[in-house]
Amino acid sequence: MMGFNPDGIEKVEEGYRIERDIIITDEFLATSGYGVEAPNNARYSTTNLVNAGTGRVITIYASERGNSGYSPKMLEGLDEAIARYNAENLLITFQRITNAKKADILMTKFSKRQEVNGALGSAGFPTAGDPYSEIKLSGVLDYYSVDLIATVIAHEIGHCIGLRHTDYYDRSISCGGDPVNETAGTLGANLVPGTPAIATLEEASYMLSCLNGTNRPFTSYDKIALDYLY
Repeated sequence: MMGFNPDGIEKVEEGYRIERDIIITDEFLATSGYGVEAPNNARYSTTNLVNAGTGRVITIYASERGNSGYSPKMLEGLDEAIARYNAENLLITFQRITNAKKADILMTKFSKRQEVNGALGSAGFPTAGDPYSEIKLSGVLDYYSVDLIATVIAHEIGHCIGLRHTDYYDRSISCGGDPVNETAGTLGANLVPGTPAIATLEEASYMLSCLNGTNRPFTSYDKIALDYLY
């Protein structure tokens, strides 16, 4: 499908899940252009990005009530993730709102069946200039620190605005095991100028494929990538 590595592609309610945490919808399949395979460099974006214009506020909603609602700690993690992006003075900023119908991005929970996948979260890539509209998170995150929750949410927000995994070309860099190339596919894995030649676990980008249980605020190269794109 779309030139991606077929290992681990899963049919889900929204479309297909690839790379454990990326959702590809039917809408995206219908509108996505063809990308170009990129060399092994450390910060990548999809061909599809958010249309920021001269400035754009992206709103996020997460329920605070009922069985589908989030704990205060999860909401604190969301607020911290938003603060990390807003501190970069980009053309896009983020705001948590209390009206789901007016939100650009809904933060929801995995179903019990989806929890079996083992991923901490999932999201997709922008379509038609808009951010992907949903971030799903695992209930396991309630057992993590606020900083680590913020790192996971910031990672999924990164996908929503068009960022690929830093080590998409070799997931073993952060996940261990055998080398797996997610491939650029048709959505692209475009090198962001000014970022280093290779991804490393030590450099600890928040967009690495797998977490190691530690907080990952934006590194200097993450900031370069965000500033270049937005």
